[in-house]
Amino acid sequence: MNRAAAFFTTMFIAIGDRFENRKERGATAVEYGLLVGLIAVAIIGTLVILGPKLDGLFQKVTNEIPAT
Repeated sequence: MNRAAAFFTTMFIAIGDRFENRKERGATAVEYGLLVGLIAVAIIGTLVILGPKLDGLFQKVTNEIPAT
């Protein structure tokens, strides 16, 4: 997980530096698209890593609930 966090932090800083010195202050559609893409990759990565653990947790809770 630390590698992924370091990768995304580096990507975010690199993209931020790329657009920081521009004369325009407003974000363009391309910049918003990049942010949405990076957020989607982060969410998918988190779900892939935590998915099996969450599934096991929910199965354990489901098995502990008595049947009526």
